[in-house]
Amino acid sequence: MADLYVWMNGQRVAQWREDPQSARLTYLPEWLDSSLARPLSLSLPLLPEGQSHRGDVVTHYFDNLLPDSTNIRRRMRERFRTDSASTFDLLQAVGRDCVGAIQLLAVDQEPEHLRTIQNRPLTELGVADMLRGVTAPTLPGHHGDGDEFRLSLAGAQEKTALLLHQRQWCVPLGSTPSTHIFKLPLGLVGNMRADMQESVENEWLCAQLLAAFGIPVAATTMGRFEDQRALIVERFDRRLSSDGQWWMRLPQEDLCQAFGVSSSKKYESDGGPGIVEIMELLRQSSEPSDRATFFKSQILFWLLAATDGHAKNFSLMIEPGGRFRMTPLYDVLSVYPILGRRPQQLDPHRASLAMAVVGKNRHRRLKDIRRRHWNDTARACGVRGGAESWIEELLGQVEGALDRVANTLPLEFPSLLAETVFGGIRKAAKHLREMPPDR
Repeated sequence: MADLYVWMNGQRVAQWREDPQSARLTYLPEWLDSSLARPLSLSLPLLPEGQSHRGDVVTHYFDNLLPDSTNIRRRMRERFRTDSASTFDLLQAVGRDCVGAIQLLAVDQEPEHLRTIQNRPLTELGVADMLRGVTAPTLPGHHGDGDEFRLSLAGAQEKTALLLHQRQWCVPLGSTPSTHIFKLPLGLVGNMRADMQESVENEWLCAQLLAAFGIPVAATTMGRFEDQRALIVERFDRRLSSDGQWWMRLPQEDLCQAFGVSSSKKYESDGGPGIVEIMELLRQSSEPSDRATFFKSQILFWLLAATDGHAKNFSLMIEPGGRFRMTPLYDVLSVYPILGRRPQQLDPHRASLAMAVVGKNRHRRLKDIRRRHWNDTARACGVRGGAESWIEELLGQVEGALDRVANTLPLEFPSLLAETVFGGIRKAAKHLREMPPDR
């Protein structure tokens, strides 16, 4: 039997207990009495003192804080010398800086120097070395320094995180959180070994396009440190205190956590939530525009050929009392640059959205989706008039959005990537515009 305590900005929130029979989460009396009290997750609502959540719903919540990739988890185990690659053992080692507001600490630990900014400044060489170390194997007999920065970032992609302090990149120390995520190029992906070595530029471009269509997105920049390229994503789960003395962590969770499912079910086809279920959940959002934002993002994913919009790529901010709203979008990539029928390309007839649209049947493949399917899906979500107003709004923005983004491209931006994505959007928009609404 082993315990970790969940902390949130210096307040102890809950006890997480793992034993051979089951996982258990118990909210603490001082948290239940706090004016800031809120659940860790919509799937783990606040319970009266002495009552506990048990079983898979607890395990899934914490497991979703870790990377999806077993290879990344294996490297974490080697680097931090954990007893196993289990969720509990890994988070015991790296739970000081998780996605959202929580810190996971041992029973005899407390957050150190919370209301200060502690850091170790890095030169450009230092950042480059850190990025190289993300994928480097652990040297035999070496397991990192005692004060090595330890963090847990969910997802399948190689990444790390740093603190931006006084306009300099730093390693956060103690309880100081990271403020920016650094995502490395994907390289060759999938069984087909498709070339996504320009994923940094691709994701940056998709973020600019979504923003140009009025969709809230995480702020991103492209960075180069010696020979290392990275997409730098400003964390929307961090905020500087009003006095500027410390960085606060903001509570959030992804939709796998909100629905209480494993990361293995992040895709709808594997049992995860789809458009209708998420739209139903968003009826309860404290932000009235969230349903429209989410649905329009699905249409834009189709226009962008952004095929990885699964449940872990949508998140919620958790507010006091359990209210919630959507976070900005993140992790959006277009597959237009790898579509084709040659080796190491994705067959256009197989490219599919992560979440299906509905009609007489369910449709995920880009080539099969019709305008009527968007309308049928919207009606299934309780939108009486269908999706026509959203479709027309987006179609009316296409040329203006593309022009605005094109005018902001850096001089060194890969021109073929931009032309391929812009051309794909224009072709899809023309196709959608010519489709009748209900046939």
